[in-house]
Amino acid sequence: MFDETRVGGYARVSLGLGCAILLYYLVFRPAYNLWFHPLAKYPGPKLWAISQVPWAVAFSSGKFHLRLGELHEKYGTIVRVGPDELSYTVPEAWNDVMGERKGHFENAKAPWYDSPDEHDIIGASYHDHVRMRKLLSYGFSTSAMVQQQSLIIGYVDLLIQRLHEKTKNGQAVVDICSWYNYCTFDIIGDLAFGEPFGSLEGSELHPWITLLLGNIRKYALAVILKRFTLTRVLLPYLVPPKLKRQSAEFLKISKEKVAKRLAVPFPRPDLMEVMKGSGKGSGLTMTREELERNANLLTVAGSETTATTLSGATYLLAKNPDVMAKLAEEIHASFSEEKEMDLLSTAKLTYLSAVIHESLRVFPPVPNIIPRITPSGGNTVLGEHLPAGTVLNIPQRPLFYDEANFKRAKEFIPERWLPDATEFANDRRDCFNPFSFGPRNCIGMNLAYAESRLILARMLWNFDIHVAARSDNWMEEQQAYLMWDKTPLYMHLSPRDVTRRV
Repeated sequence: MFDETRVGGYARVSLGLGCAILLYYLVFRPAYNLWFHPLAKYPGPKLWAISQVPWAVAFSSGKFHLRLGELHEKYGTIVRVGPDELSYTVPEAWNDVMGERKGHFENAKAPWYDSPDEHDIIGASYHDHVRMRKLLSYGFSTSAMVQQQSLIIGYVDLLIQRLHEKTKNGQAVVDICSWYNYCTFDIIGDLAFGEPFGSLEGSELHPWITLLLGNIRKYALAVILKRFTLTRVLLPYLVPPKLKRQSAEFLKISKEKVAKRLAVPFPRPDLMEVMKGSGKGSGLTMTREELERNANLLTVAGSETTATTLSGATYLLAKNPDVMAKLAEEIHASFSEEKEMDLLSTAKLTYLSAVIHESLRVFPPVPNIIPRITPSGGNTVLGEHLPAGTVLNIPQRPLFYDEANFKRAKEFIPERWLPDATEFANDRRDCFNPFSFGPRNCIGMNLAYAESRLILARMLWNFDIHVAARSDNWMEEQQAYLMWDKTPLYMHLSPRDVTRRV
């Protein structure tokens, strides 16, 4: 028979349990986080200390870099931005958070932010990362770039040719951001897979690249969902079928490209050659799956950051015509012919390098965070012991915009990077690590710098550049997640008379 007493007892137990759970999450846990947690002594907004929800809301807005900057301006150089999370804008934090210190375990990348793929250099374990980095390091060395130079220059030649075609009637408005993407993706496609994506020829991105760049916000949403226990468990079931099909197609294309490149019977001065371990005598190799996954990774990391740097530099130069004129003067005074420009000769231009550095400071390719997490047993940061599981951030844009680190930090002033810049002698250049820091920093930064210098020099040799009205506030309007979700950057281009120097 139906036992009302027993049912009523179950109901009361369930109700009591539900109330206890609510009491824990709404009262006891917030109270602990706010007053008794090991990080309670660090300043920051109370809601952020209680819950990860404010962090998630700010990150999803695309303006997280601005919100973090506001928090650091209000609370100082160390801010608590989550129940178990700290953000630093002090240069000394770089080594403690991301460096390799004797007697300390590595602060690993936060699992909800790291690459889910253990077969690429980002997601690899410590020992696998060391092996992969040793193999790849030669491919990004100065001597390797000299060997790759003719390949790279060929695509820069094609970029300039295509832009001249656009301006054959005297002037044109072009989305320079897209053209930089076409060029850098074609370069890295050839270096990683042995063939370009055909972007410069076709004036459009390969569908494979469009898939990658078109899902920036979805990847950001995945990062947010991974931070919460329930949604992290459910995440595999929340991925739309369309995205699953696109990912499968993505892997299929990359496998085909790698197979085609590996079938080439002769040595080639590209990144696939060094990943294979050819001719190094070290005995180090990568598996077929590692070759495929690292080629995928290099395609994005080796192109998008450079295209972003070039877009930011071009915009900032167009908004600061005096700086552009000074740079154009240096370029035209240094070369009598365009063909003299290459990866080595442009590296000698002091003001050009200063412009690239300042562009990376004002518009860093990775403006937000690359979080690390303290290991079992905790770790010490800036002399303070932090418990295991503490998330550590060094957000680049707030770091670079802090007046304690750079004088007139919100202004675009390339002169601060010149040797005789006495006004900026107290700038904390040691905080400037736009390609990250430590043993897991960006291995391709030398290539990124070299490409940026060459392409920017060639652009100013060939064209007069002015920002179009519809892109006048381009930099301020950009949203950032894992990287910038860039909108079109429209520029007026007109062919420069190379017989006149400036």
